[in-house]
Amino acid sequence: MAVTGANGRLGRALLDALGREEIEAIPWYRADYDLDDPGAAARVVEGGRPDTVIHSAAWTDVDGCARDPTRAMRRNAEAVGELADSCAGKGVRLVVMSTNEVFDGQRTDGLGYAESDPPHPINPYGESKLAGERMAQDAFDRAGRSDDLLIVRTAWLFGPPGNDFPSKILKAADALPQGEPLNVVADEVGSPTYSVDLARAIVQLVHEGGPGGVYHLVNEGQATRLDVALRVLGHCRPARDVAAISRTQFSRASSPPAWAVLRSSRPAAVEVTLRPWSEAIDAYAPSLCAA
Repeated sequence: MAVTGANGRLGRALLDALGREEIEAIPWYRADYDLDDPGAAARVVEGGRPDTVIHSAAWTDVDGCARDPTRAMRRNAEAVGELADSCAGKGVRLVVMSTNEVFDGQRTDGLGYAESDPPHPINPYGESKLAGERMAQDAFDRAGRSDDLLIVRTAWLFGPPGNDFPSKILKAADALPQGEPLNVVADEVGSPTYSVDLARAIVQLVHEGGPGGVYHLVNEGQATRLDVALRVLGHCRPARDVAAISRTQFSRASSPPAWAVLRSSRPAAVEVTLRPWSEAIDAYAPSLCAA
């Protein structure tokens, strides 16, 4: 089983999860598979001959995608299409990682987006990821192998090696003068997901032969950015004061969906579940606080 983006947050977790299950893993690093190289997919699929590829490589800099949508489409859509063409042509099963940002965040019923809900991205990152989903679907449909494609959407990914939202919260808190509160957005809601839990769920889903199609895999529950920050600070910086602010008070290049919650309907049907996000933060906290 090959893993693209093997040195990334999810890629590392996938290699570890595969090792725990004693499943042979083929790590593809950027030197092996570069999203900016149109010929890379055909070379690695032909050379590695995996039975399955988990495509975790992507350009996940949401604000960077907003500043350079052409590059976002190259890395998150065209590269996916090329990989899907190669995998479908060689009879290789493919898992494409995608995002909650394929939705517009306009739900008002309090429910998470289900796999069957129509996507409608509102920023270049979401647009590029949805385009990648559709290019992959087209490639496998043309090859008559649609059941060999799994699209896994996740959200608000955190976990080692740092530079994630919890790590950035601690860095921001430590940079403030003593007594000054940390401003955190309180009206953006999502599904915080621990890379370690996500990787194990993906491996379980693939190893047990889950049928093709779209899956939403996130830790259970929903939270605001403020909820996550308070949980992290409670473990690592309990004396730090926090002030709630609105999304409109936090300037950034991209406009993420305000309601980014995903509902994991299909994984639950095949008994693939993830623990609550708060428990995942608690498990991550010891290494986070020690960093």
